[in-house]
Amino acid sequence: MAALREVTGMTRADKLKLGTFVYTFGYNPAGWLHPGSDVNGANDFRHLLKVAQISEAAKFDFMFLADSPAAAIGDPEALCRLPTKMNRFEPLSLLSALAVSTSHLGLVATASTSYYEPFNLARIFASIDHLSGGRACWNVVTSDHDETGYNFNREGLDPHALRYERGKEFVDVVFGLWDSYEPDALKLDRESGVYYDKDKLHTLNHKGKHFQVRGPLNIAASPQGRPVIAQAGGSEAGIELAAETAEVVFSLASNLKRSQDFYAALKERMGKFGRHPDELKVMPGVVINVGRTEAEAREKVEYLADKLHPDVGRAMLAEFLEADLSGVPLDQPFPKDRLPAAPKGSKALFDELTDFVMKGHTVGELIKLFSEKHTGNGITGTPAVVADFMEEWFQGRAADGFIVMCPTLPAALEDFTELVVPELRRRGLFRDEYEGTTLRANLGIPVPENRHARARRQLGGAVTA
Repeated sequence: MAALREVTGMTRADKLKLGTFVYTFGYNPAGWLHPGSDVNGANDFRHLLKVAQISEAAKFDFMFLADSPAAAIGDPEALCRLPTKMNRFEPLSLLSALAVSTSHLGLVATASTSYYEPFNLARIFASIDHLSGGRACWNVVTSDHDETGYNFNREGLDPHALRYERGKEFVDVVFGLWDSYEPDALKLDRESGVYYDKDKLHTLNHKGKHFQVRGPLNIAASPQGRPVIAQAGGSEAGIELAAETAEVVFSLASNLKRSQDFYAALKERMGKFGRHPDELKVMPGVVINVGRTEAEAREKVEYLADKLHPDVGRAMLAEFLEADLSGVPLDQPFPKDRLPAAPKGSKALFDELTDFVMKGHTVGELIKLFSEKHTGNGITGTPAVVADFMEEWFQGRAADGFIVMCPTLPAALEDFTELVVPELRRRGLFRDEYEGTTLRANLGIPVPENRHARARRQLGGAVTA
């Protein structure tokens, strides 16, 4: 990498960002079988707190709780071996507990615009932001699994376009509610008996296609202006929403050129909404298997590959592709006629799997690829190999940081923080200490100006409710 910098002159003044991706037992579906995970962790707060404490001690920017508000449906023989979606904490409740048990670590949780109401979600995240002193982040999703809809008065999943249309209005409403109180609205004047300035509390009065919300929100302005907004999604609608609203974007680390193109296109599109490229951090998910030697790292991969039951891998792949894979031998090429015309979930991952199928790989090989890459890219090797990858992507403007997707928790996270983080610091790529106390400060993302405060400033002090 030093040679690469000398030849290309690639340098960045900022430092890369790191987040911990959290499924209870780790990212690998066989992670719960590993002795380095806590088999009781799904219902034990101490397990998730330990993950947070390891992340915070290493000065990670945040931990990210992925979630779907539904148990999985499908093959019982596979599901009884796959606990991730079948038994886990509701993430916003968990964030509230972690908020008062940590001091600097950002706290990110997934919540769907398809199954909440804007007022409830705005109030919950604003509360978590206050409880944590300004460390909350909402990962905005529209959901992409049929089983969730059946729990929320729907027959499966709403159409993609409708979900994003609703999602866009939902985010607009939440932003409006978060601006209910201007930052200096609370007077707290005991002498006059005035708690807040009546001219600095604003009613939203939103009436749109999907929502009717009066407001105002009954909680003061967020410590960081508003909670940080994160988003994933490679569709055109997803990219458009991210360019307009997101401050952290989770992407698929498929290959360097594709990621550089995505990075550049997304940052360029932000100008359409009057935003500066530095107001958004692109953070691909990367599955990390690190060992002190190449052989040790490879042993960790093979251990989990051997533990993954074929029924589990087949069920996961079949759900993503919406394809019937029953009866297809693992050692035979994947039947190309069973590929759908379009993805239900991640388009970027679907494109990668399609490329793999077209090369004639077997069902078993595709299952293994999917189990390793169904959100991120697998990097296996020594600390130098992992750091080389991260440095190349960071300096090459394919990423502003990474979501570290640990195959097992907490064991693989401990490996990464003990082996890779010191190497990143040695290269000057990662912080030694937190820059501030809020997530925005540590990410280097500005505090958004309250719309009513902005209007007041522009009008010289006068503004209407």
